[in-house]
Amino acid sequence: MSTHEHRTASPEAKSIAFGVVTVSDTRSLKDDFGGTEAVRLIEGAGFAVRERRMVHDEVVAIRDATAALLEAGTCDAIVFTGGTGFSPRDVTVEALEPWFEKRIDGFGELFRALSFSEIGAAAMLSRACAGIVEGVAVFATPGSPAGVRLALERLILPELRHLVGQLRRPEQRSHHAHNRPSEDLLGP
Repeated sequence: MSTHEHRTASPEAKSIAFGVVTVSDTRSLKDDFGGTEAVRLIEGAGFAVRERRMVHDEVVAIRDATAALLEAGTCDAIVFTGGTGFSPRDVTVEALEPWFEKRIDGFGELFRALSFSEIGAAAMLSRACAGIVEGVAVFATPGSPAGVRLALERLILPELRHLVGQLRRPEQRSHHAHNRPSEDLLGP
């Protein structure tokens, strides 16, 4: 099936739901500009936001939020904003990557390439990444409104219907591992 055929057969945006999780030790909902921008863009594109959370920059908190959203079973995609840089507290990538059953390598690669055209060599300092966890698309983006906008407008929203259509295929659903790595094996 061609990309055009996949897109034509993809579910409607209104049938696809997101969770938005902001990772920050310093922000609250009042000043969470990245998370607010994510919600605005997602809903503006016709998708639903089922849940919005804020968690601290801690591996356990990020994994607990992920597990809760997965167990609720109401999200087709989860967008994490924040914690993708190189400061000692930036652990979103470390928390999520071990859970990825399949990586979406092109997301991080394209995010950095597009960022380069806007901010130059500083783009290499982003560790934006994505993958599939138990049939749900999970994206880790920078927390800045500009980074969130770039990720959603240029990459996630244009392709999410296609991706979710693939993930909803019966043969895909039967192959999800539903085995999260043991905390003992993952470390801090």
